[in-house]
This record gives sequence, structure tokens and C-alpha cells, in this order.
Amino acid sequence: MNSDFPRILTLLRKERGISQKQAAAELNISQALLSHYEKGIRECGLDFVVRTADFYGVSCDYLLGRSPERTGATLSVDDLPESDTAADNRLSRGSILPVLNKKLIVNSLTITFDLLQKLDQNAVTTEVSNYLMLSVYHMFRMLYRINPKNESNLFTIPQNISSQMTTAQMIQCEARLRSMIENTENKKEYKFDHEKLSISTESLQQNYAQLTSSLLNLIKNSEGLLK
Repeated sequence: MNSDFPRILTLLRKERGISQKQAAAELNISQALLSHYEKGIRECGLDFVVRTADFYGVSCDYLLGRSPERTGATLSVDDLPESDTAADNRLSRGSILPVLNKKLIVNSLTITFDLLQKLDQNAVTTEVSNYLMLSVYHMFRMLYRINPKNESNLFTIPQNISSQMTTAQMIQCEARLRSMIENTENKKEYKFDHEKLSISTESLQQNYAQLTSSLLNLIKNSEGLLK
């Protein structure tokens, strides 16, 4: 059994709000055996995996850590939703600051990823994407910590080292990207068509009329933080 199974097994039980004794009774095993499964001390059989998946209403792939989706679905680009209208409406009824900052960031990211698509360099896209995903992961995890009752089993990396590991990996992403852009160590491997990324405020306005003001404001706000 893989290392994700004990973590997810524990997470599902705690999310359901039941004790080990209750879960064990429902799953027709002893509490001691369930404790061993949750701690990763013993491995279970396939029949227990199926029974547990049915009990918690998830797929076996989710239970085994093979899919982040409870249904076990593997997402394609077409499956990914656009902006959550319901969430946008909730934000608009509250403080204006989250609404404003979300629009600045989302619109700026739209421009960023369109430029990446024009550049058409998978290695560059990977490093930029990984850096941004790690940043969001890090901030989400900080917010998750605010409520001490939130289950730590949602994450595989322990809290006491996640911040350092995230920062280190973001630094590596930036270093690899810098190496590609500066064309030093990888002079032969990476040859960019510079004209594809010929950028000016005028070209931004022409190509992204509705989004450019968000990007320019994000740049202004960010540089204000650096002064």
C-alpha cells in the first residue's frame, strides 16, 4: 500500500467527524486494526479499500492518492472551469479589496500565460507555472493554518518544513528560468524568438485592451511594496 493511503484514510474519517471506534465498526474491522492502517503499520487488502471507498463515497483512486479528485477523475484542459461566478458574486458582496486584488492577479496571469503560449517553450512554461503554483500553495497553506481544527492530513509535507521546502523549490524554479533566459549554460538548447515577446505598453493595450490596466496596476503596486 502506498504512503498516501494512511493519510487519506485518516483525513476522510476526521472530515466525517467520527471516532476510530465508530469507523471501525462501520467498516467491520477492529479499532486496533484500523489504527494500524491509519498509521501505515499494516497493509490492508483490496476488499477493505473498496469497502472504505464505498463508505466514504470516494473512488479507490482518490483513496490511494492516485487522483486529487474524490471521483477519481483525471482532468483535461476542457474539464477545467472558468472563473467561479458564484465565488465572484460572494466576493462582490463583501470587502472590495479581495475583489480588486483577485482581478489584478487573474487578469495579469491571463496576459502572462498568453505570452508563454506565444513563446511556445515548454521548459519555460513549466518553470513559470511551477513557481506560481508553489506560491499559491504556500499562501493557501498559511490561510489553512489559521484554524487549528483544520486537518493536517490534507497535506503530505509536514507543516514544520513545508515553508522552507516551498521557498527552496521556488528559488530553483527561478534559477532554472534565469539560466534559460540569460542563455548562458544552455546556449544551444534554448533559442528564443525574441520578436514573439516584443512588449510595450502600446502593444499590451492593443493585444489585451481589457486586461492591461490590471497588469500595469499590479506592477505599480508590487514595486510600491519593494520601495
